Amino acid sequence: MKKIIFFTFLFTLCHFTSAMAQQLKPTETLALFKVSVINENKVPQVGDQVTFVSTKTKKVYQGITKDSGTFEILVPKGDKYVVKYKNFTEDADYTEIEVPNVKGEKLSFNVAIQFEMTQNFTLENVYFNSGKSTLREESSKELDKLVDFVSGKKTLVIEIAGHTDNTGNPAANLKLSQDRANAVREYLISKGVPADRVKAKGYGDTQPRAANDSDLNRQRNRRTEVRVIKQ
Repeated sequence: MKKIIFFTFLFTLCHFTSAMAQQLKPTETLALFKVSVINENKVPQVGDQVTFVSTKTKKVYQGITKDSGTFEILVPKGDKYVVKYKNFTEDADYTEIEVPNVKGEKLSFNVAIQFEMTQNFTLENVYFNSGKSTLREESSKELDKLVDFVSGKKTLVIEIAGHTDNTGNPAANLKLSQDRANAVREYLISKGVPADRVKAKGYGDTQPRAANDSDLNRQRNRRTEVRVIKQ
């Protein structure tokens, strides 16, 4: 429950920051970042999370784009920031911005981000009991991140794709993969993701990403993916 409360609080805080964006102004000590996010077709992206991490203090500054695909945020001058863009459950490095500490100057930066969402993403930390579709407790951290991401993208429709290795009967593998995909879908729905925005499909052992010739490769093939149906 603690993890769920944390993510909900973070989401609310970022939206509060975005709502106050028009009132923000740079100061003698704080620079203003005017952030805009567009996709590969130059369409403004709503509900996208962008993070700025200080290279000096490691402090995190974060915002989520509103209807215009923009938000504004204040960060301390005299620092360099790693810009990270939320891509499903990962923060992908995008670029770095150096903010000089120029005395007497009030600094503003236009931070324009063009990012193409991954269409097929593997959830690396989703685990099931052996031969079963029961989600293990340690899967909740990864799945809660996915809930947070999907909840912010109001038009996003995804498919949860289940995969197995080729050990055992193909028909049994197909059923197991479907049951596991269903389990992930039900978890997302239980956390508030609308049911019509999450599909589930099992592929059994029909789509390996490695040859089933070693324990390591078979482990790679036993996976859960997120596939974008509609952005």
